[in-house]
This record gives sequence, C-alpha cells and structure tokens, in this order.
Amino acid sequence: MPVDAIVEVKEVGKIYDGVVEALTGINLALPEGKLSTLLGPSGCGKTTLLKIIAGLISPSRGEVWVKGQRVDGPGPERAFVFQDFALLPWANVLRNVAFGLELRGTSKEDRQEIARKHIAEVGLKSFESSYPHQLSGGMRQRVGLARALAVDADIILMDEPFSSVDEQTRRKFQEELLDLLRHKKITVIFVTHSIEEAAYLSDQIVLLSPRPGTISKIIQPDIDRQGKNPDEIRRDKNYLDTVDEIWQILKHYV
Repeated sequence: MPVDAIVEVKEVGKIYDGVVEALTGINLALPEGKLSTLLGPSGCGKTTLLKIIAGLISPSRGEVWVKGQRVDGPGPERAFVFQDFALLPWANVLRNVAFGLELRGTSKEDRQEIARKHIAEVGLKSFESSYPHQLSGGMRQRVGLARALAVDADIILMDEPFSSVDEQTRRKFQEELLDLLRHKKITVIFVTHSIEEAAYLSDQIVLLSPRPGTISKIIQPDIDRQGKNPDEIRRDKNYLDTVDEIWQILKHYV
C-alpha cells in the first residue's frame, strides 16, 4: 500500500447475477485525510465501488484493503452516509444519531453525550427530539452525517449525499463539509454526478468509464482553498481548468 493511502483497491471487479458486469480491473489508492470523489456517467459503478469499499457488498474478484486489513464486511473504521438518509422513522434525531454507538454497546449516557455533540456540530441543536417526518430533506441529511461522525470512523463514505436538496442548500452543505474537513482528520470517499461539485470539494477525482466501469483518469485539482471564500474558489483558474478537463473526458460518454 502506498505510504499515504488508507484504502487500496486491487483488481476489483463486480458482476451482478452472473450477467451484468458493473466494474472491471479497478486498481486504486485513496489517500488518508483527503476527500476523494468517484465521478462518471450513470451506471458506471460508482455506488457499487463505494459499497464494496464499505464492505456492504462483496467484489466478484479482487480485494479491498483498509488500514492494512483486507475488507470482508463492514468495519468500525468506516461509516456510510446514504443518499436516501436511511434514518429510523420511529426514532427521534438523538436516537438516530446515537444508533451506531448503541449497536457497539456504548452506554446510554455516553452515546447521548456524543450524539448531542455531533447534532450541534451539523447545526441541528434543539432538534434532538424531532422525528424524521418532521424534518426537511436537508435536515435529514444532516442527521445522517451526524450519525456517521458520532461513531468516530476514520473513513466516511458518502453516496451522492447532496443530490436530493435544492442548489442553495447543496452549496451550503459543500461549504460545511469543507469546513468540517479542515477541523477533523478524516478521510472522505464521495460519489457525485456533478462535475462542479467534484472539482469544488475534491483533493482527488477518480473518473470512471461507462459500464463496465474502469478508471479513465485520476485528477488532482490542486486548488488552493486556504483563506478563500466559495466564490473565490469557483473563480480559481485551477478549479475552472479542472471542470473543463473533466468535461472534455466525460462528454464522450454521453
């Protein structure tokens, strides 16, 4: 495994029902403490690859290593943020955020303290007693993120987490995610369909080809975000060049 890699994917392929080949020959190293994005056309296997790394599904061939250990299922060092939130409808915000800790056997007092901390961190303080049906889509997504943060995982895997909210909320979430990463030493693996979102957020972008998904190119935007507001980042030459470079590749897949 490369020195700075926390995840290594080796010759991974996935075939569904013995017929549909979703991925083939994926070799990939994902750096620790960085945000890496999987990007490509619909059906290219982005979510499949993310779930294989998470240990939620098994590859048909090849293997994944996380922190020097071969993946054979979910693990405490990985937390998944689902596109559809996957919240417990019968549980309030506090219980939902604490649920992963409950499964680990953390005492009620400790897990509630930890959950309250992360609920406040994602801007939902005072909503601890609310239920999912009482929250907007954006708020439910914040609950999902708080739940992932609460288990103190080294790696957070995010499957198109902002796709179900309006553009204004999406941009706000992007800014908050970058701010969160500035303060926490965590690794994020992020799936999106948005070229602009990938360029804005990522330290590394993995472009996948149409099915069966293979790696077309790995791009490192090299955008200096330090001390810049969001509008300045989106006017940065490296950001604009990255968006154009990605489009020049992906437009041939449309």
